[in-house]
Amino acid sequence: MADAIVLITTEANKISEAAQHIVELDGVKDVYSVAGDVDLVAVVSTPAFDDLTRVIPDGIAKVDGVTATKTLMAFRQYSASDEAAAYDLGVD
Repeated sequence: MADAIVLITTEANKISEAAQHIVELDGVKDVYSVAGDVDLVAVVSTPAFDDLTRVIPDGIAKVDGVTATKTLMAFRQYSASDEAAAYDLGVD
């Protein structure tokens, strides 16, 4: 499994339209509209590392209105629910 967070800058008048197109791409789990230096943040998850090229440069970056992307590769996921589950082991 390969996961990435993609920071996306769009044309100001195309944020919503770009988000709708991006979330429909295979491999994109979620798209968030955010405040700050970027307009959107996409969470991408693919079966293999090589599949990220299909989703990010060949998909997200080519969506109408997208002007720039910055990809953050995920190495490890930490989850509060995983920690809670560990404490529940063996408890009746």
